[in-house]
Amino acid sequence: MIKLSYREAIRQAMMEEMERDPDVVLIGEDVGCYGGCFQVTPGMIERFGPRQVIETPVSEECIVGVAVGAAMMGMKPIVEVMYGDFSTLAADPLINHAAKIRFMSAGQQSVPLVYRTPMGSGTGAAAQHTQSLEALFTNVPGLKIVYPASPTDAKGLMKSAIRDPDPVLFFEHKLYGAEELVPQEDYLIPIGKADIKRQGSDVTIITYGKTVFTALEAARVLENDEISAEVLDLRSLRPLDTEAILASVKKTGRVVVLHEAPRFGGFAGEIVSTIVEDLEAFSALKAPVVRVCGLDMPTPFNKNLEQQLPPSSKRIIESVLAMFRG
Repeated sequence: MIKLSYREAIRQAMMEEMERDPDVVLIGEDVGCYGGCFQVTPGMIERFGPRQVIETPVSEECIVGVAVGAAMMGMKPIVEVMYGDFSTLAADPLINHAAKIRFMSAGQQSVPLVYRTPMGSGTGAAAQHTQSLEALFTNVPGLKIVYPASPTDAKGLMKSAIRDPDPVLFFEHKLYGAEELVPQEDYLIPIGKADIKRQGSDVTIITYGKTVFTALEAARVLENDEISAEVLDLRSLRPLDTEAILASVKKTGRVVVLHEAPRFGGFAGEIVSTIVEDLEAFSALKAPVVRVCGLDMPTPFNKNLEQQLPPSSKRIIESVLAMFRG
């Protein structure tokens, strides 16, 4: 095991795959000499040269469009886009091309593309650089979507994403400095498999990305009230591990669904539907499923106000306690 930060784990995964396969290339703005917007890629251009680390102009649509074409011709591009908000600019080649080529070509062509971008709050970067837009893309057949929370998961899922024959959107949270011990050997984490980050018996907290840490904090506090909370980290939004969700719901009978994106139209709604549409899981519920999500407004520039938007451990705890009082 070796201690790695979230950014280091992603970098290590990319470098290992670029060494293993010269067709794996990194494409994006400032990914070379500058080392990436969040310093995920320093030293990579010196190690792999301009053939595998390709600096681009500031045009997200162009970057992703070029990467889609490169993938169709046999390359395996990793695209870095500075902020998840800019995915709106890259939406056409992602949604209308990358996601549909396999279907439209009757399986004769694929797009082995990884699209990396950070989502969510924590940088004081205001309304146009702080959004959580994952639900926009989960509605698109043909795209795989992962959102790892830990360095271990980030490394294993990145390697799986690079080796996948289809386009994978790899959403990263902005706690890039978060550290943990990561296996040194080569390993993969399958796309589409959730992970129980904390075992529990009284309530299930279902989440992904940065709010996994919020859920774990709330679970520790709930112990003081003798409530055992299970934290289920989805890791992958599409494909979704419905088996893990339903198993945990049947085990605890109470559910909180947690994410940073606004509640209305957020991915939590899909998870709730998954639960209530399954007769056994629905019958096992001892209380209505609760969603704890980000506030429904653009993110303010003021950092103190920004901190009020994401779901807090306090809001989770209050929601769980209300289930037992009810």
